[in-house]
Amino acid sequence: MTTLSRRGTLMLPFGLAALTSACAGTGPGTTGMPADPSGRADPEQLALLRTLAGMNPRPIESLSAAEARRQPSYADAVKARAVELANTNPGRVIGSQEDMTLTTSPTPLLARLYRPIVTHNRPLPLIVYFHGGGWVIANIDTYDSSARALCRLSEALVLSVHYRQGPEFRFPTAHDDANVAYVWAVRNAATIGADPNRIAIAGESAGGNLALNAAIYARDTRLPAPRAVAAIYPVGGVNLNTPSYEQFAAAKPLNRAMIEWFVRNYTRGPQDLQDPRLDLIGKANLAGLPPVTLVNAEIDPLQSDGTLLADKLRAANVPVKHMVYPGVTHEFFGADAVLTKARQAQEFVGAELRSAFDAPVPAPQPQGRRPVRRQGA
Repeated sequence: MTTLSRRGTLMLPFGLAALTSACAGTGPGTTGMPADPSGRADPEQLALLRTLAGMNPRPIESLSAAEARRQPSYADAVKARAVELANTNPGRVIGSQEDMTLTTSPTPLLARLYRPIVTHNRPLPLIVYFHGGGWVIANIDTYDSSARALCRLSEALVLSVHYRQGPEFRFPTAHDDANVAYVWAVRNAATIGADPNRIAIAGESAGGNLALNAAIYARDTRLPAPRAVAAIYPVGGVNLNTPSYEQFAAAKPLNRAMIEWFVRNYTRGPQDLQDPRLDLIGKANLAGLPPVTLVNAEIDPLQSDGTLLADKLRAANVPVKHMVYPGVTHEFFGADAVLTKARQAQEFVGAELRSAFDAPVPAPQPQGRRPVRRQGA
């Protein structure tokens, strides 16, 4: 679609973790709305939303990007709620973690490598992980719990990559960074103790979009294909008239005003919304991708994006597993310290990735002409 309207195909519903401004509840910076405007949150999720509301973040649309990045986050609320529950051991024990800088071009990228506890010295599978945050906010620390869970439950190394963000670096910078991060992983897997034949890509929210796009980039440039893609409530399209967007337009922690703010801070203008990297559902070619695992929350404008993506992937003969978790909201996946549904979703994704890693090594792809770099990628 080419026309833009405030309630139509305006902007993308972006991932949000470092910032849950305009969050649930009342207090300074809020509008007196209930913790769960949908009325559908299960008891654990509702308690978390109330903790988040008590942190009194301001509406994101009233802030600069720098101010937004300093806001209390959903992850901060999870930590506070875990303290309330005296949960000091959420079960995220791994072997080690190491901050590093990837030698990528045109700019080095910050990353964190998570190692699982293993009893052998054989090369391990590797997951390249992209955090959420609407391509504007959040970082590796914000999504630490998700990366640690994937490391533990997939029994794999996890390389969590921090990409450049808007408004300082606008579309398609984050997408370009995700592509070069995957290239780095393919070329350097052995140096970090990973098996180059067992690499997967995962991402959460805006990072879920990056994960799918990195797999498309690998296909189009004839890089070794990832074994699988795990996309957790990914940004899939630009249509704000989907059923879940209509039903949960005022949901917490993601709402329409935030979406407009994210778009304003990442895209260069309305023309970017016509790009297949942003409109995967409407314009992207998804044929030839590896198996995809999709996770969605019920109380999330992006729920229908997941369903539409799953349908389009199946139509392109891509194997898909899709789960929607009731009673929870956008950003629930990393809240395993306080949400039972988060633990269930993490175990589901971990099992799917383990299965992909354990499958026979695919036959080598036929070699053709030298890959041509896509414009803007």
